[in-house]
Amino acid sequence: MGKTKPRSPFPFLVGFFLILIFLNFWVVRENTDILSYSDFLARVQQGEVKDVRISKETILGALKTPGPSGKKSFTTVRIEDPQLVPLLQKQQVTFTAEPEMPFWFKTMLWAIPIFLILRFWSVYFRRGLGEGRGGLLGLTRSKAKLYIEKDITTTFDDVAGVDEAKEELSEVVKFLENPEQFSRLGGRIPKGVLLVGPPGTGKTLMARAIAGEAKVPFLSINGSEFIEMFVGLGAARVRDLFQQARDLAPCILFIDEIDAVGKLRSGAIVTGGNEEKEQTLGQLLAEMDGFDSSRGVIILAATNRPEILDPALLRAGRFDRQVLIDNPDQRGRAQILKVHIKNIKLDPNVSLENVAGLTPGFSGADLANLVNEAALFATRRNGESVTESDFVQAIERIVAGLEKHSRIMHPDEKRRIAFHEMGHATASLILGPSEKVHKISIVPRGMGSLGYTIRRPTEDRYLLDEDQMIRKISVLLGGRAAEKLFLNSTSTGAADDLVKATDLARSMVTRFGMSEPIGLAALEDRELTFLSPEMVSRGRIPISEETSKNIDHEVKTILEKSFRLAVKELSANRAFIEKGAQKLMEQETLDEKDILELWEKYANKKVTSIAATAQSEKVTAYR
Repeated sequence: MGKTKPRSPFPFLVGFFLILIFLNFWVVRENTDILSYSDFLARVQQGEVKDVRISKETILGALKTPGPSGKKSFTTVRIEDPQLVPLLQKQQVTFTAEPEMPFWFKTMLWAIPIFLILRFWSVYFRRGLGEGRGGLLGLTRSKAKLYIEKDITTTFDDVAGVDEAKEELSEVVKFLENPEQFSRLGGRIPKGVLLVGPPGTGKTLMARAIAGEAKVPFLSINGSEFIEMFVGLGAARVRDLFQQARDLAPCILFIDEIDAVGKLRSGAIVTGGNEEKEQTLGQLLAEMDGFDSSRGVIILAATNRPEILDPALLRAGRFDRQVLIDNPDQRGRAQILKVHIKNIKLDPNVSLENVAGLTPGFSGADLANLVNEAALFATRRNGESVTESDFVQAIERIVAGLEKHSRIMHPDEKRRIAFHEMGHATASLILGPSEKVHKISIVPRGMGSLGYTIRRPTEDRYLLDEDQMIRKISVLLGGRAAEKLFLNSTSTGAADDLVKATDLARSMVTRFGMSEPIGLAALEDRELTFLSPEMVSRGRIPISEETSKNIDHEVKTILEKSFRLAVKELSANRAFIEKGAQKLMEQETLDEKDILELWEKYANKKVTSIAATAQSEKVTAYR
């Protein structure tokens, strides 16, 4: 951090003075009894008073023995009484007169505390009211954390799996290092860069890496830290934050979770908390408009909800550039794993490519957690190093939950689950040639999983054609088909499969135009949200009752045809499914080696080749 200004001794002097006053008041209060004048005279007449000191306004004295309150000293208000002095002489009480304090001394006694209080108010409270940075009692001071260049050790080497984003953001680093290079032809660097992506993909890490590469100060604040219950504080904090950035230029100003402050404004009249949010957003927009990026200040922001940001925040001249930091592909996941395994003792036989293939959809944060879980598994078994089996167990722990060996299952349920999972595995082996079945288990896990099948993609796919969609639905219905085919009944175990299959079938009809009766019309409005891997529906487009019936009919038709396809392929591989289910009931888990041995021995090769050649056929081939 930068040098801090020496603290003023003034607050300590004020505090010391106030403590002295308090101690003096407390000592006097605790050791002195306050008497009425009549009580004082009565004690003098009874011979209890030892001596007194008489001043113009009070009488202070001491008793020969402690009174009922346990105090020997007392004080009372003086009254003009000509009989007092003869009474004291008669009772042989020693008395003296206290001289009156000079006027100047009385004045100083009152003036010094008043001066100190006014000085304290002038230096601190008046500054809080707006004459200095920080606002009233520091409420308007920005809560941004400042990291000086020597505090930032993160670089682009610590960020993996997002090569395109790093390449685009390296331009920002070059500008901070040499701004004249970009302005010599009249161009300008983007004023703001918005990092967009799902949670855990490394947006904040990327921002710190930019600051670390450029070796400039890094101001970091969360969007929620602007908003308070008092209207106007958020706007004041925005002003203070941008003033800090100007003072530190060249630097990077990073606003994390900007959707907390930059949410789309409503058209209705707002009050209270919403008014505070809108004032804060308005001030942010105004500051970005008046911000000169040529001074070497780059504004970075991160969000996983770009769809709710106000359009005024995203227009040119504010956040000019949006950089997508998405979940990594298989090669990117392997690169991220290489970064995180530096801190663990890894077995040399571990293939990070295999581990990356088992983690489709994992973010950078998920992979960091995976490495940690694998290390914990290796520690529990007292291993010398982390092996690939530890990674597999960690993946199962993260995806499916903790194993529940203590849950005792009825033999009939166990048998049904075995056939169900073998149905999924068989359908995947036949109808999903781009996937390998890595493991089958009937050990209960998590809150509701009674069994699971882990499939490993052999390649990254970003598009699905009509045939692949049908096959994907058939794999989802493979468990239900196996129950129907081998047990002649169905159960509740396929509930989640049916939901996913129905959603895919409906998407084929209403979004992807894969139904001839419905045609090419998109009948469902969906948007991509990074909070979930799936598209989130914003509602159906108004359609007629007849079209709605046709949609339901087409969805049902696709599901039925996919189910028949699954039954057909499973029927041709009865021996493989029966032997696999039997082995599952014996040892509860089949790994990839066991599955391949059973497949080579019992699979119907003829059907497999037919299924493989049918990949290019249209959906109508199954009708």
